[in-house]
Amino acid sequence: MALLDERQLDPAVALASLDATAPREPHRLFALKQGDCFAVADAYGDIRGAGDGFFRDDTRVLSEFRLTVGGRQTSLLGASLSQDNVLFTTNLTNLPMQSAAGRDIPQGAIHVERVRLLWQDRLFERITLSNYSRETSTIGVSLHFAADFRDMFEVRGSTRLRRGMAHVAEMDATSVLLRYDGLDGLARASAISFSQAPDQLTADRADFLLAVTKRSSMVLYVEVGPELAEPPDRDRFRAAAARARFGMRAKRRHGATVHSSGRVFNDWVERARADVALLTTELATGPYPYAGIPWFSTAFGRDGVISALQMLWLNPGLARGVLAFLAQHQATETSPFSDSQPGKIMHETRKGEMAALRELPFGRYYGGVDTTPLYIHLACAYADRTGDMAFIDSLWPSLCAAAEWTEEAGRETGFVTYQRAAESGLANQGWKDSFDSVFHADGRIPKGPIALVEVQGYVFAAFRGLAKLARRRGEDDKADHWEDRAEAMRVAVERDFWLDDLGFYALAIDGEGEPCKVRTSNAGHLLLVGLPEPARAQMVADQLLSASFHSGWGLRTLADDAVFFNPMSYHNGSIWPHDTAMCGAGLARYGERESVVRLMSGTFESAVHFNMRLPELFCGFTRAPGEAPIAYPVACLPQAWSAGSAFMLMQACLGLEIDGWDGEIRVTRPRLPIGIDTLTLRHLGVGEQVVDLTFQRVGDRVVAFLADRHEGLVPLIVRT
Repeated sequence: MALLDERQLDPAVALASLDATAPREPHRLFALKQGDCFAVADAYGDIRGAGDGFFRDDTRVLSEFRLTVGGRQTSLLGASLSQDNVLFTTNLTNLPMQSAAGRDIPQGAIHVERVRLLWQDRLFERITLSNYSRETSTIGVSLHFAADFRDMFEVRGSTRLRRGMAHVAEMDATSVLLRYDGLDGLARASAISFSQAPDQLTADRADFLLAVTKRSSMVLYVEVGPELAEPPDRDRFRAAAARARFGMRAKRRHGATVHSSGRVFNDWVERARADVALLTTELATGPYPYAGIPWFSTAFGRDGVISALQMLWLNPGLARGVLAFLAQHQATETSPFSDSQPGKIMHETRKGEMAALRELPFGRYYGGVDTTPLYIHLACAYADRTGDMAFIDSLWPSLCAAAEWTEEAGRETGFVTYQRAAESGLANQGWKDSFDSVFHADGRIPKGPIALVEVQGYVFAAFRGLAKLARRRGEDDKADHWEDRAEAMRVAVERDFWLDDLGFYALAIDGEGEPCKVRTSNAGHLLLVGLPEPARAQMVADQLLSASFHSGWGLRTLADDAVFFNPMSYHNGSIWPHDTAMCGAGLARYGERESVVRLMSGTFESAVHFNMRLPELFCGFTRAPGEAPIAYPVACLPQAWSAGSAFMLMQACLGLEIDGWDGEIRVTRPRLPIGIDTLTLRHLGVGEQVVDLTFQRVGDRVVAFLADRHEGLVPLIVRT
């Protein structure tokens, strides 16, 4: 995920920009999201440029939003997000200052509370000043604001030769209108409105003199939206908050919920579920989990598919929404600029000015080699989970087109390969898409086209799953063909990717047929789909669980003896929770249930150190007693597939599978997370039934049983 090589922000640039905004702590940024808007601010509630701001449709419509009291920055007491991710609240107090009359006001006399939310493309804020001194004070309060209307890719570091026209600010007694006409012909605006007229208002600042009597409070309401609306007040703020909270509750009610005997564990699960809900946007095709905030708050194909796979056992409706959206945006033509070919599934979509002008290819971009087989795999997994053949039938033409693309992409070498079609596209097109994430053991960057090991595993799973669906449809010729393709891929991977000298699978095979003899976590994804023979799977499992990969907090992306290993890198030695979870699910598939319990424990403990919210990635340093995991400074937070990793690891521990065809729940060698004695899944959908399923520790065993009222409704098969 690379900057303009798509997803990676240059760490040096990012760190420099973060340092320039001191005294903020770079890792203590707070995000709100609603629809296609999101806001990122520091713990003070301030937006100060760098990577934060208020964004709408991939454009930063508020690049500065700072509060000063008495002409000074405030002192931070504490900041938090509500459990449902709707409200951001920060508590502040004044530094030593003077009142408007020149009287000294000591530090800590004035309490400032800022409460913020997003609703229907608008930012709502309530600022409350409470006077705890023994005298009435007239306090100078200033809001500093700006809107640079920069495209998301400009914010991330792209340089543009031309920009549109910014207009002179338009002001009236209680509002400021900031406008920008883009080169794409769209007019963009930020209207900043106040509940009372400022004592002085300029194009970038509103000054208020607020008389706050002793032991009393004064409230100021502010709104920022695409156009002027009614003046903000308490009723508008409360109505927006109520609607936003109701909307979030509705999203969180979808699917089963998890409750355990561990209070802190429950806090993590609730936060993870809330983050998935926060990032899920209701599109015309259904719910879609946007990838992450701030850099990837949009629909990504790979991220959406993997997030849906993680949540599938609890909430199959998310997978249905992802599949419907990706089918609707499947490529129908060949374009080197967008890396599209008929049948290929979208990698990313963007709505900003640069995408509209085709200054970069990401308006609708198809440069992901793994998204198409993953899309097929998700469809097959959704069918197995739900038995919803009617939906699969509606997708069938799309699935067949995706299969045709997959076959064609592998026709020349037998493996599905990638090589970017235009210089503006991604150099690497797997999930590790930074420029140096694919390399030979001696550090050489391989020439394309490149076949990644995990992609071949996804292809194997896609063909195997399609064959089963075709058989159900009575299309035996297609079923036979796809079964042959799956078996041919399995044989080819075992023959060409396996490295006897390492007892491991190669990361990739380059355009000259030479394997990249590097041990990476990519091989763990082969376990997820069940491709390796058991003996080789065990060798891979043993190495993934060794100190070379397992840091104590999670699995590193790269073994620590590799030439490019760096625990502070983006892809070459860091820890990605979703990657750990996918490898963990693969380990469980081959019987390593106890090891998965340990992986889940490390992941949970990492989340505790990160305030119950797993970031996109963190550094891969080895765990030491008494020390916390080390943050990666420009990681997305929240990130959908990081939040979803909690549920994929949980399913792997529980050994739970739901058969939608037969309407059965199957549990194999269940284990509970360390420290958890009971865990209940409530409102778990199985066919037309909804049941509660409990796992309980009894001595050294874990038993599973349905609630009494559900006995006999759904068969529960437990293998110990």
